[in-house]
Amino acid sequence: MTITTASPSIDDTAADRDILDVARTQVLDEGVGLNYDQLLQVLNLDEERLPELLQLAHDVRLRHCGPEVEVEGIISLKTGGCPEDCHFCSQSGLFASPVRSAWIDIPSLVEAAKQTAKSGATEFCIVAAVRGPDKRLMTQVAAGIEAIRNEVDIQIACSLGMLTQEQVDELAAMGVHRYNHNLETARSHFPNVVTTHTYDERWSTLRMVREAGMEVCCGGILGMGETVEQRAEFAAELAVLDPDEVPLNFLNPRPGTPFGDLDVLPAAEALKAVAAFRLALPRTILRFAGGREITLGDLGAKQGMLGGINAVIVGNYLTTLGRPAEADLDLLDDLSMPIKALNDTL
Repeated sequence: MTITTASPSIDDTAADRDILDVARTQVLDEGVGLNYDQLLQVLNLDEERLPELLQLAHDVRLRHCGPEVEVEGIISLKTGGCPEDCHFCSQSGLFASPVRSAWIDIPSLVEAAKQTAKSGATEFCIVAAVRGPDKRLMTQVAAGIEAIRNEVDIQIACSLGMLTQEQVDELAAMGVHRYNHNLETARSHFPNVVTTHTYDERWSTLRMVREAGMEVCCGGILGMGETVEQRAEFAAELAVLDPDEVPLNFLNPRPGTPFGDLDVLPAAEALKAVAAFRLALPRTILRFAGGREITLGDLGAKQGMLGGINAVIVGNYLTTLGRPAEADLDLLDDLSMPIKALNDTL
């Protein structure tokens, strides 16, 4: 399926107005996200206007999402040995990276869920490095979910690669309420990032997930050699998809991967992107994810939280270290941002 980035064109009057003035009316007041052309203008703003941009994105977040922040922990059920060639990923079995294939057992999975819940998180995501789950993995996931539900009051999400319709239905029956499957980057840049499967294959899984009634979590990684135009394209494509959650990662170059020598995205570019994605997706959960530590540091993380972000992953990521959970929770407390309470209806 082809995803277009088409949105209503900027009219002649709006074209002569400052883009942030346009965004205040269109996004803040009317709740209509920016289109591709408008996003490109935002991403090309002078750095001196960054504080103004971040404030507007924060205002949009508060008006259309509210003050609460969703906190999530993630764990890898099956790490490494993946047959795909995602150029950013040290879990690919095709690259000479130090990550080796490993599984964790059910008691360890339950303990990780307990520790995640203790941090105040309402979401626990089970992740596996695979093209898609086989019967063994689906059995392990089902057993893990049952064991977690018996001991921990937390919402469970999964990220298990590309799915068949049967697998989508199985996960929905297990009570998985949200499924993560990132498009990773703009359609035009995707062949430079992955060659072993297509953008449309990922899109197909997302379509089935939504039709099955699960929430759709779909984002990507910034700083993988994409142009500013492709960054705007990606945000516009996600707006067409309209996911429930968009995790924003920033490339943390991994040794042994094809992207291991890329430069880290400059902090100002990363923050402009955070704000732009908020202005494209005014009502979406926008989550700080991997790479923010090296891209933004402590100050940038605070600026991002005040620039449109309303969710965070706490603790470590899949193969890289994150900030201590306590540091993020202290930051939320300092910013007077309440943690979202568990919603038992989901």
